[in-house]
Amino acid sequence: MIDSLVERVWPGGVDAVEPLGGGITNRNFKVSAGGEAFVLRIGGKDTELLGIDRRVEHEASLAAAALGIGPEVVAFVEPEGYLVTRFVEGEVGRVTAAEAAWLLRRLHGSPPIPGRFDAFRVVEEYAATARRHGVALPPGFASAKATADRIEQRRGPVELRPCHNDLLAANFVHGGERVWIVDWEYAGMGDPAFDLANFAVNNGLGEAGDDALLEAYGGGDPAVHVLIRFMSDFREAMWGLVQQGIAELDFDFAAYAEEHFARLEATAADRRFRAALA
Repeated sequence: MIDSLVERVWPGGVDAVEPLGGGITNRNFKVSAGGEAFVLRIGGKDTELLGIDRRVEHEASLAAAALGIGPEVVAFVEPEGYLVTRFVEGEVGRVTAAEAAWLLRRLHGSPPIPGRFDAFRVVEEYAATARRHGVALPPGFASAKATADRIEQRRGPVELRPCHNDLLAANFVHGGERVWIVDWEYAGMGDPAFDLANFAVNNGLGEAGDDALLEAYGGGDPAVHVLIRFMSDFREAMWGLVQQGIAELDFDFAAYAEEHFARLEATAADRRFRAALA
């Protein structure tokens, strides 16, 4: 499959094709051709069930490239929806809170993009999808959902801004003089507080790190930040449940879901969270 796909995108031939590790949804390949390097991303099976729209991802990737915070988009392979971007050299996973805050401030202040991401609706949709694919919801789901409902009420209406919504450490590439954000498949209009909390959780920030992130970003409600950290893990846990029912990759999605359910329970027990929710 990969050979025929590469031939479609680069009919003049390529110098080398090598798989890139790290992904647990898609398959990524580094393609060298004509002295240049590219990333060819092949979407995983049934990823629309994870809320991914490949056309939205393409548009978000184009917008990120125009802002100078994402790699150049080279091609969009139809009808499959595979994406080709320029390969950026750098250290994967290296980013400071200040660097992330600058990137997110630039993203959140940019023009609207297609797509919508609402963590509160996402966990509901994931629950329904998991059930349809024979995956039982864990005992902790009901309590987590009740807590999420309280957080949504506490958060209230928000002004929607362009958001990335999947700020794992692996989605940052530090090129020395600049940092890139990659993997825009969950991007859409959403709550900037989710991006900030999602970054904080996925990059291991504690209380001091949270404060530094919000200060570098230019402000934010610390109580809301703590509450949305819970939603970041809830989304991730439910994502793991859905993947148990649909994924074909060799990865322990059950353990992944369990890890995030344990983490959100720890968050809910934290004094900062209890005070913010009260």
